[in-house]
Amino acid sequence: MNEKEHKIMDVNKQIFNNNPFLFESVMEKAMYNKDYYKYSLLEKIKKEALEIGTGRVLSSGKKSDYYIDGKMVTLDSEGSFLTAKVIFDMIEPIDFDAIGGLTLGADPIVAALALFGYINKRPIQTFIVRKEPKKHGTMKLIEGKLVQGSKVIIVDDVVTTGKSILQAIDVVKQEKCEVVKIIVLVDRQEGAREKFNSLGYEFEPIFTKEDLGITNEC
Repeated sequence: MNEKEHKIMDVNKQIFNNNPFLFESVMEKAMYNKDYYKYSLLEKIKKEALEIGTGRVLSSGKKSDYYIDGKMVTLDSEGSFLTAKVIFDMIEPIDFDAIGGLTLGADPIVAALALFGYINKRPIQTFIVRKEPKKHGTMKLIEGKLVQGSKVIIVDDVVTTGKSILQAIDVVKQEKCEVVKIIVLVDRQEGAREKFNSLGYEFEPIFTKEDLGITNEC
């Protein structure tokens, strides 16, 4: 973001925080400036989800010197709102029937979207894919009202190789669903995009590791 864009963000922030009479409701504030909310989400991820020098093992099995704990943002009140707002703007022009993904990364995202969509008078059908079938009751792999043959968007918080997302896709394809887009909070840029592209899936991360200021393995 250049100096001019930073100044615009500063002005928007002052308007948002210091003039309660400018907007009639919180939701009007939410629709005011798309860039402001995306910028705010990025800053929150940097501050609350990014860990440097941790040497943690990722879900892919790889050890990394930086770690992005997406749930620190998506399970936070402000972070949940910002995530839903940004994704809501991204999916508004898309023709789709439902949005969901693999537990646990997708869970707070789809819950926030369901509420945000209802408040904005555009109800969004959401679903969650289990990692293994429920062992009692309905023994389902998919929770939520996912209709066979639906056009779906798959979401997750952080993607490395794309394994978790592809697991979710395999399950929804068994229901004859068409994946029209994949959206993630952060792409670690370690092969997921290339994998999705090779399979013909449209992939759009909200941010990449470079947006977080990480250009190489820390």
